[in-house]
Amino acid sequence: MREQPEQQAPPVQRLRIRYAKRGRLRFTSHRDFSRAFERAVFRARLPMAYSSGFNPHPRISYAGAAPTGSASEAEYLEIGLAQVVDPADIHGELAAALPDGLDVLEVVESPGGSLSDRLEASHWRLDIEAMPEEAAAAVTTFLATDEVLVERMMKKGLREFDCRAPVVSLGTEPREDGASLDLVLRHGVPSVRPDDVLRGLAALTGLDSGRAPLLTRLAQGPLEQDGSVGDPLS
Repeated sequence: MREQPEQQAPPVQRLRIRYAKRGRLRFTSHRDFSRAFERAVFRARLPMAYSSGFNPHPRISYAGAAPTGSASEAEYLEIGLAQVVDPADIHGELAAALPDGLDVLEVVESPGGSLSDRLEASHWRLDIEAMPEEAAAAVTTFLATDEVLVERMMKKGLREFDCRAPVVSLGTEPREDGASLDLVLRHGVPSVRPDDVLRGLAALTGLDSGRAPLLTRLAQGPLEQDGSVGDPLS
């Protein structure tokens, strides 16, 4: 009879962490980031709590990861610890252990409940090469349309879905070499991404976003009544 694994004690403290993906490290996949973060945890010698089972692993829960290639100022995770610590100390230790471009912005004690349930929407800035007048006209047409269908390859194959319904707001502003789109997206199933919205704009209006639009998540959290995105750590 196989020996049963040792049962690990539950965490005595949970901390929620906001971090950024910047510069070239925006191309880090979620799997690559999770490996980098676990290495940082070990280098910083954090008193992690571990899961039970034959292959215990540190208690780290990721929530709402941005698509690979997107920059972000609002990525979130939660860690479980085996002893109570000062969140400010953890902030400093993780910041020193992670590479530049994967930057810890905030560490707070978890009040309990599900972090994922707090992440209802995202606020994005999409820097594109289209002229501001073209972008504004395309956005007006998009917002006046009830449904905009796009396709994306998913785990179960090519899927068609509506990229218009999750758009809470979409605006434009000029920049030096193109335009920026200001986008608030409601999270749902399937998860509609900013690049889906750009494909929808192209399919509906012919808007050319350029070869490499820069997609940056500015905020992620509860969707407020005024259509803004709140702070999930508040």
